[in-house]
Amino acid sequence: MSHRFQRARTVPLFPLSSAPAGVSRPPASPATLLPLGALLLASSMGAMAQTTPTDSGNTLATVVVREKAEAPEGKDALRASETTIGKSRQQLRDIPQSITVVTEKLMDDRNLDTVKEALKNTAGITFLAAEGGEEDIRLRGFALQATGDLFIDGMRDPAIYDRDTFNLDRMEVLRGSASMLFGRGSTGGAVNQVSKLPRLMDEHQVDLTLGSHQYVRATGDFNLKTGDSAALRLNAMATKADNNGSGASVDKRGLAAAYRWGIAEKNEFLASLYHLDNQNGINYGIPFIAPYAGAPGTERVLLPLKPDAYYGLSSDYNESGGTIATLGHTHRFSRDSELTTKLRVGQFQRDQRSGAIRLAPAAQQPGGVATDLTNFGPDTRLTRGTHLKIQDMDLVQAQTDFTNQFNAWGVRHELTTGADFSQEKRTVFAARNADQGGANITKPSTTVGTPNDGASVDEASRVLRVNNDYQAKGWGAYVQDVVHLTPQVKLVGGLRYDNLVGDYNLRSIPNAASGPETVDAYRMKLSEISQRVGALYQPTDRHSFHVSAGTSFNTSGDAYSLSAGNVDTPPEKSVNLEIGAKLDSANKQWTTRLAAFRSTKHNERNTDPDRTVPAPTLANPNATAALISTAGKRHVAGFEMDLTGRLSPQWEIYGSYMW
Repeated sequence: MSHRFQRARTVPLFPLSSAPAGVSRPPASPATLLPLGALLLASSMGAMAQTTPTDSGNTLATVVVREKAEAPEGKDALRASETTIGKSRQQLRDIPQSITVVTEKLMDDRNLDTVKEALKNTAGITFLAAEGGEEDIRLRGFALQATGDLFIDGMRDPAIYDRDTFNLDRMEVLRGSASMLFGRGSTGGAVNQVSKLPRLMDEHQVDLTLGSHQYVRATGDFNLKTGDSAALRLNAMATKADNNGSGASVDKRGLAAAYRWGIAEKNEFLASLYHLDNQNGINYGIPFIAPYAGAPGTERVLLPLKPDAYYGLSSDYNESGGTIATLGHTHRFSRDSELTTKLRVGQFQRDQRSGAIRLAPAAQQPGGVATDLTNFGPDTRLTRGTHLKIQDMDLVQAQTDFTNQFNAWGVRHELTTGADFSQEKRTVFAARNADQGGANITKPSTTVGTPNDGASVDEASRVLRVNNDYQAKGWGAYVQDVVHLTPQVKLVGGLRYDNLVGDYNLRSIPNAASGPETVDAYRMKLSEISQRVGALYQPTDRHSFHVSAGTSFNTSGDAYSLSAGNVDTPPEKSVNLEIGAKLDSANKQWTTRLAAFRSTKHNERNTDPDRTVPAPTLANPNATAALISTAGKRHVAGFEMDLTGRLSPQWEIYGSYMW
């Protein structure tokens, strides 16, 4: 059920572009970056909105005139015509790459309450199981989440927490190499989560959703106009579900607040705060089983168990969350020129304590015989392993973007240039055993016939220590120009330079003592240049054809760790080639997107077992590790098609296909 109240009186002032459309141990210390943030904010972030003077009482209500054929976006339509993923607000037809936009209406209509669920509605995105019970999100076959290619309002969003959609206006999926825009990563593309921003109107919406398996979700979206050019927006969420009693319960809450002032004026400001807390359960799944005794290792089948059978402990849990504070400023020099600056501080955390379920050894099974499908039954014994994933991340980011449209050398230019800085620190914790000053925790085994037995251990008795930490500082600068050769032909060219330094410390202690601690330190330094070129042919205002080429790179530290084997490994480099079209219907109410592409990753990293490097440990000072080589190469080629919009007054469609 949903209730929505709206009161608004708006009129365009002038057609300006707009942008931008966890608690850690120990706390972040961004003080050294405050002078940089102050300097950037003093020079310039924001978003465009529309307003009118206060009604005098005798004044007629303002009439807003839009192009009749254009359908509204966001809450009211599946079709989108604009995006902010290219560092400024642009028409989708003006970007020479494939883009899919998942609007708020699509997320609401399909009840997509997590970013993962929303991404399932775009073709070309797949999900694999990743270490730690997380998802390995892939776009066009290349890792997306693991390499940090998810963003919030154009700024990198760490991969260690489970994301929700309650504060999202839309999600933008840019396909193909995009390091020219975002720096490292972006081989398969990038996903930009666009936050809800205050608007100059009073509008409130409350939704309550009930579902099977005790699913309850309540959200509130409250937008308040607080002045002629100021507004406040609050979004809140609470969700609970037991997921059929299978252990993967959901219990999460979120709150987001954003305040804008100076909306559509020469100087516009934004201050926002976002907090998400996940207190979820976790089901690590069940193992495969041999169909008969002596079956080869490649021949395994699923265990014949009910979906609601849970063999984990009642003390298992999967907690994660984040807190993000953002300040922004936009200075508008003219209708065609503006400078946008953002400063963001974030803290994120994950505390996951669970374990994989495995078939017990033959000695613990009935009759002392190894288990296969022929003797599998209620008395088959299962063991519960221990898997801890406890980590924090502190993040400081600063970004400034300048856009300008001008005429020079007889042609029209759309220039975009900017710079960004980021500092990331991830800390990973491990548990001490009793000899190290901690505790030895033994998990009880169980049987197939006794699921959901309620057994537990005292997770609070674990004593944590820092196992490893990774800190990276990076900065980048870019420039891109769109040249209007004729009213129908545009050329796009861009360059970006990135500089990154990453430090990784692996901290070890003896197995039977609390110390001393030994630190193995590794450092990665790199400088890379990324390119993007493209051409657009737009014979009408409804048809846009493009061809483009772009590059990207992935570093050894993308997964926030380094080792003796990969610290000196050069980045992987990729090239994406694409030809495509964006076609609007005659009434501009539905759009078809087509694209053929080929993405090639060069010097891909692979483990070389024939080449080793020294990797001494406390237990084995002479240990070695396999060297990581960059001799690999692979490519992905395919065809994509999206169809989005209103085919008739009664029929609105969204479809996405990839081969």
